[in-house]
Amino acid sequence: MFIKKRPITLTTLNNNSSQRTLELLAPAKNLTCGIAAVDHGADAVYIGAERFGARSAAGNSVEDIGRLCAYAHPFGVKVYVTVNTIVYEDELEATQNLIWNLYRVGVDAILVQDMGLLKLKLPPIALHASTQTDNRTAEKVNWLTSLGFERVVLARELSVREIADIHRRLPHAELEVFVHGALCVSYSGICYASQHCFGRSANRGECAQFCRMKFDLIDADGKLIERERYLLSMKDLCQIDHLEALADAGAASFKIEGRLKDAAYVKNVVAAYSQRLNDIVKKHPERYRRASLGRVKYAFEPNLKKTFNRGYTTYFANGRQAGIASFDTPKAMGEYVGKVKELRHNSFNVSGTAAFANGDGLCFINQNRELEGFRVNRAEGNRLFPLQMPTALKPGTPLYRNNDEAFTKIMAGETAVRKVPVTMVFAPTDKGFRLQIYPLGCLHSTSGQTGEIVCEHQRAQKPQRENIIRQLTKLGNTPYTCEDITLDGDVDSYFIPSSLLAELRRNVVESLMASSQARSEQPKTLPLPAQKPLNLTWTPEYQAHPYLYNVSNRLAKAFYEEQGKPVPTEAFEVKRPRSTEALLMQCRHCIKFSLGCCVHHGGRKPDWHEPLYLQSGDGKRFRLHFNCNECQMNIYAE
Repeated sequence: MFIKKRPITLTTLNNNSSQRTLELLAPAKNLTCGIAAVDHGADAVYIGAERFGARSAAGNSVEDIGRLCAYAHPFGVKVYVTVNTIVYEDELEATQNLIWNLYRVGVDAILVQDMGLLKLKLPPIALHASTQTDNRTAEKVNWLTSLGFERVVLARELSVREIADIHRRLPHAELEVFVHGALCVSYSGICYASQHCFGRSANRGECAQFCRMKFDLIDADGKLIERERYLLSMKDLCQIDHLEALADAGAASFKIEGRLKDAAYVKNVVAAYSQRLNDIVKKHPERYRRASLGRVKYAFEPNLKKTFNRGYTTYFANGRQAGIASFDTPKAMGEYVGKVKELRHNSFNVSGTAAFANGDGLCFINQNRELEGFRVNRAEGNRLFPLQMPTALKPGTPLYRNNDEAFTKIMAGETAVRKVPVTMVFAPTDKGFRLQIYPLGCLHSTSGQTGEIVCEHQRAQKPQRENIIRQLTKLGNTPYTCEDITLDGDVDSYFIPSSLLAELRRNVVESLMASSQARSEQPKTLPLPAQKPLNLTWTPEYQAHPYLYNVSNRLAKAFYEEQGKPVPTEAFEVKRPRSTEALLMQCRHCIKFSLGCCVHHGGRKPDWHEPLYLQSGDGKRFRLHFNCNECQMNIYAE
């Protein structure tokens, strides 16, 4: 008696070629966060390796990344690894070895910034152009796809209309867009402020968050316009109400920022966005489908207000708007919970309907326009007893909760279970019995698994239906749950030992899990549109400051020479620019507009004299240049 396993080819349940897949892409600080992302509904996870990721504090071993691949792939969830720093000359071999090791453990794609990597001997793994390659235009996306990039991560600053225009002009290009999390004030990949001020390069994953610092705003005459404000600190992005518009615009992947965030953040945000994407798919089943398998049962109600945020903005989704910055604080304020109503010597009460718990963290903006926080020692309804009564608290002060103790306790437990529903078919064969298992709704794959046992057909004295179903559907801790089972050919009239049924089930399930780890050996080939030679000067600033190309090794230099664009200047990090005024940032955020002084958008005419300067607490000054033709603010070092 033996068990024989073989693959079977299955017909997809709903093979609608007009459907587009929608991918929810979640961050993973580590293996625990990656597993949480999968469990809570992510279609893909991006994670950093030990080196060469744009968040140097979020590195992971190749072994852990392999474990994440093994966990994710049975659900059809892909794993991407960030190799998106610039690479120095003596690191090229190590980078190549890392990518090969990632490929061997099952990684589906790597995110790349440094063009020198394209000249390495790489495995047949998909390449994604990181947002650090400064992807603002259709011309840039077209160029990147012509180089072999399977996907391009667009700049956070693009509007829905601009994304739609890129998709219309380049329907072959796979577009990834950010939908949630922290915002960089500068276009990614071309920010040198941290390197200039602190010797810590954002292009090397070591950003010191220059944009979260306080600045004075001073005009050409030395007049103080704003004192000690966080003039470059953006609120956090939240596009949950724009997902359908982004999908209609052509976005294929919806990216959540947060590779430094903990598992509770990942659980809450992924659950919220996954449920919203499911609603869109349900609304338009002929148009969209999710990119992975499985159904998630949640043990909590996701709430984005209860997760770390600096206040939310849709940024430039609908064009330029006010209120995208948080000038008073770069810290998380959390959800609004009401106003202070009445003060006593050691307590106060809050107007509103919010419920409070012992240990809640509350905060408010004091009279100095600074964020002040405190802990609730005891809550009796809406009367709160702080551990220490804040002296700046006044009646009418708006209160925010940046730590919800009750929600934190919920998120610390098991909050979701994800299973892939499968169909089973059990039938007799000429020499024994056969079990087939395949996932329901497996729209992007046609593979299931089958196993056979060779044994004598022995008629049972009583029907075996209940025992057969019980033994075959014991899927336990596997990723699967049996949605439907069919017993064909009078198979329940035969006696089959329970141990043999269990062994058959285990072998077919193991084959199904092993087949989920299979990966195409070649990235898909993209059809390229006819194109005339491209001008690789992406913005006028690239011509004036060639270090914006971020050439940090000989292979990157050779790459641009082959592209017909010799770059005369090395990366900012390799050779500091000689110019007394170095371009440090290009921003779509405009301080003039945020202060209501942009006459091009209906603001008042300012009474200051340009140029304006930002001055940090240590006395360093940075000149602002408002390029109104491009609706862009550039920041220069003096």
